[in-house]
Amino acid sequence: MGLLDILLGRTRPAPPDLDQLFGLPSAAVTLEAAAGFTPTGQGAVCFATVEGAAFEQAHREVQALLDADTGRTGPPVERVQDAYGYSWLVSRRAPAQLPELVNDLHAVNSALEANGFGPQLLCSLAGFHDDAGRRLALVYLYKRGSFYPFAPLPGQAQRRDNALEIQVKAMLADDLRMEEDLSRWFPVWGAPGL
Repeated sequence: MGLLDILLGRTRPAPPDLDQLFGLPSAAVTLEAAAGFTPTGQGAVCFATVEGAAFEQAHREVQALLDADTGRTGPPVERVQDAYGYSWLVSRRAPAQLPELVNDLHAVNSALEANGFGPQLLCSLAGFHDDAGRRLALVYLYKRGSFYPFAPLPGQAQRRDNALEIQVKAMLADDLRMEEDLSRWFPVWGAPGL
């Protein structure tokens, strides 16, 4: 960061640190103890779709790697395109297999990054729910290197539970690097894996 950046108050975001994803299992323990949310066993990685043989080859390699996991319960990893044109690679595990789900998310991000597609990575998320039917996602922003909670209101079309999101941010401040800039807490409506 240069002198001009300091004088103008510009800051640089934290660089991507995919190892932050490995904090999700400890955050899940905190989340369950403090608010009753448990993992759904679903997670996803969102990326901007790129046309070309190199990207398709990297995607096929990642999917083959994850599908080859003989310990997987449930359907194999699938690729889904959302209404906004972004691609999601969705992994499903048993709810008790959050560490394995995190490994899947890390592997997808790492493989795409290693093949030169880091700029296309947008976010990763892990889904949670409670006994009252509320849903929650812990979303990792790849380009910011931080997490934020996303809590859509049950039965409501595109409305968020902002109070719950702020509570979760406070609960998990010691477990995950939380995104401080609330304007970066983008809604991920209809995200697969939530």
